[in-house]
Amino acid sequence: MDYLYVLVFVGFAAAMTLGGLGISRLLAPHAPGGLKSEPYECGEQPVGPSWLQFNVGYYIFGLLFLVFDVEAAFLLPWAVVVREVGVAGLVEVAIFGAVLLVGLLYAWKKGALQWV
Repeated sequence: MDYLYVLVFVGFAAAMTLGGLGISRLLAPHAPGGLKSEPYECGEQPVGPSWLQFNVGYYIFGLLFLVFDVEAAFLLPWAVVVREVGVAGLVEVAIFGAVLLVGLLYAWKKGALQWV
């Protein structure tokens, strides 16, 4: 019975999201082209094409940041209940940290942390 409330909540959230997107799609003005296709550079005239290819290293660096940012989000609840979970919880978080450390060492060895 508890899952019914969750299902209703998820359905309501999906309906609100899709409804808002649908209403926005119907009511929003749509006039592409011309000035709207140009990049906005704080009032300055754009120099060069609007579609630039960036080095893939920037994306990898950003993804690594997200991985370790999510790690912090997972460690916070563990830190709150560290005394209740005991040694088993400590071993689990040590394995979690070891996996992340291996990933960091791999990224470092591959040169993903070199800012180009």
